[in-house]
Amino acid sequence: MAIELKLGSFDAAYKGQMELYLRWLDRYERRPGEEPPIGLILCGEKNREQIELLQLDRGEIRVAEYLVELPPREMLEAKLHEAIRLAKGQVEAREEKPPGWDRHNSGSSG
Repeated sequence: MAIELKLGSFDAAYKGQMELYLRWLDRYERRPGEEPPIGLILCGEKNREQIELLQLDRGEIRVAEYLVELPPREMLEAKLHEAIRLAKGQVEAREEKPPGWDRHNSGSSG
């Protein structure tokens, strides 16, 4: 696993940098029987649309935000409720797709 701590906002170039780290780990550090390495990019702020367009919301590389100071309780509660809502939506979307949908329809636009 590779973890990269970045100061400030997410930059799309971080994806390429992490891909390089993961390819290196896969080639030189991975042992027989081990799963391929995964990467986590920690940023002070992330742009959800950029993350989705770069497909960093799934796969071997993920992006997460860190807090530099504790926000007010109300903001924490709002973020928690939003995270729960998004997670429920993702679960419901997966449950609505027929088995094998991703394999057969990955190239379609809708």
